[in-house]
Amino acid sequence: METRVTATPDAKPRGTRLPRLARRRQLLSAAQEVFVENGYHAAAMDEIADRAGVSKPVLYQHFPGKLELYLALLDLHVDDMVNRCREALASTNENKLRVQATFQAFFDFVSTQGEAFRLVFESDLRNVAPVRQRVERSLRECAEMVSALIQEDTGCTSDEAHLLGVGLVGMAEVSARYWVTTHGSIPKDAAEQMMARLAWRGISGFPRTA
Repeated sequence: METRVTATPDAKPRGTRLPRLARRRQLLSAAQEVFVENGYHAAAMDEIADRAGVSKPVLYQHFPGKLELYLALLDLHVDDMVNRCREALASTNENKLRVQATFQAFFDFVSTQGEAFRLVFESDLRNVAPVRQRVERSLRECAEMVSALIQEDTGCTSDEAHLLGVGLVGMAEVSARYWVTTHGSIPKDAAEQMMARLAWRGISGFPRTA
């Protein structure tokens, strides 16, 4: 599995030979910078190639077009978000701590270097089917993981648990995205703990079956 892509300030000089996977990571890193700065429609393959320090033919050897490049980058980051959620839920058997860890996972995701979250949540391609499907799948997978735990620990039906899971994930996503716009007026730890307390007060009202 590929490692998480982070922005790199310095492009490789043209002519530097890299192994294929290393070159791919370099191209994705450059593309992330350009897409985040300009949005999909204003981003140009010429600029991405220049940022990576390669020729356009080299870029097209790895990605046949701008959409394919964007989707490859999006796949990395939606998988990263889902994995963060999975790891948070698996980090403890205490449900209150699970809620805290899940909110922290979303706040951590929007705080990553390079503002990769903007490709997932603020893309100007959200209405394009392949992009929409990937974003919806990632949020659905997170909600399903949360709802499975809710159903296991409460008397909720599958549909009820899924609704609660969608609500909790939506709360984590929206609050984390809003927090970024405040530019740290509330410290990150305080913000995520505040939202986790709000969510826990609601979900803890459902009696446990065991």
